[in-house]
Amino acid sequence: MNAVEIIKKKRNGGVLSDTEIQYFIANYVKGKIPDYQKSALLMAIYFVGLTNEETLGFVNAFINSGKKVDLSHIKKPKVDKHSTGGVGDKTSIILAPLIACFDVVVPMMSGRGLGHTGGTLDKLESIPGFNVHLTIPQFIKNLETLGVCMIGQTDDLTPADKKIYALRDVTATVENTGLITASITSKKIAEGSEGIVYDVKAGNGSTLPDLEKSRELADKLLRTSRDFGQQAIAVLTDMSSPLGYTIGNWHEIYECIEIMNPELKTNSLSSDLMEVTLYLAGAMLMLGDKCSSIEDGIKMSQDKLNSGDCFDKFLKLVEIQGGNIDVIKNPHSYRKAEYTDYIEASEDGFVTALDALTFGLVAVTLGCGRKTIEDKIDYSAAIFLEKKSWG
Repeated sequence: MNAVEIIKKKRNGGVLSDTEIQYFIANYVKGKIPDYQKSALLMAIYFVGLTNEETLGFVNAFINSGKKVDLSHIKKPKVDKHSTGGVGDKTSIILAPLIACFDVVVPMMSGRGLGHTGGTLDKLESIPGFNVHLTIPQFIKNLETLGVCMIGQTDDLTPADKKIYALRDVTATVENTGLITASITSKKIAEGSEGIVYDVKAGNGSTLPDLEKSRELADKLLRTSRDFGQQAIAVLTDMSSPLGYTIGNWHEIYECIEIMNPELKTNSLSSDLMEVTLYLAGAMLMLGDKCSSIEDGIKMSQDKLNSGDCFDKFLKLVEIQGGNIDVIKNPHSYRKAEYTDYIEASEDGFVTALDALTFGLVAVTLGCGRKTIEDKIDYSAAIFLEKKSWG
């Protein structure tokens, strides 16, 4: 068995065995298979696709590359949420502390930006001092103490996916339902969650612009999660225009602070963000047996946001993970971007569309994302939308 023959088999339309997948992934993580060969396999998979059996093989290989978190001693429901990626999508920042307010444990392992889509980890790291690189014991301790923790893949948790995730971002191999499914579900299984709500984006700002591809992904996510004993709900949401009114890491955190902190006036342009966030919250609470319907969960979540409890939980989350809570309490104090520009319409009219893909690509160029693995993110870079194409 060798890497070249496995690449050739997949390139020619063959179906990889569990043994071949395990061999390739294990040796890639050990450094015995180089990036260029892994990139070749990723491109072959991109064009040929993965069967359901191959997808399960990759999920198992990713999980087996590290350890699994055991949260069975925490006698509370353990529910997470994952978005397939979009522009201005910052729902996780609100959802994690919000759901933890209901005595539901939220073990959230997130990812970085892929292509033109933003990443939760990049947003969190815009908060000075916020540490997403916790050990498994630290992760478990925070869940025991606070009921919520937000981290990235560690050297122990799905290290194979961590390494491959960064490679997919810069080799144009993101948009494949099998690879996306394996990446997402392996993390969610390894982190110890019992239930998962998938926010599957559709529209040109998503990783899968085609609606049928998004439906296919939703089906794969549900099937794979249930194969591993997880309860799961998938929600299809629109990503043809940016979500909320900010695009850019720190400023998306700022927008979430405005929503969570009752003392701050929330910009009305966050209405679309609120609609998606509350629906996902309702689904998470239903999986956690805290309500009998998503509609009941939406009302409960809105009440909790209005009370200020969610913001208090977010402050504790930032503090326990080493972040500077002063900048959360006084977001105006954050470092400003060196240059600003204002684009104004030359004549009166109506906004009929906001092309999410274009905004996402421009945001990456501004420094909100990466074009290469080595690129550094400018956390203060952002795009602000003063008008939206609805309501």
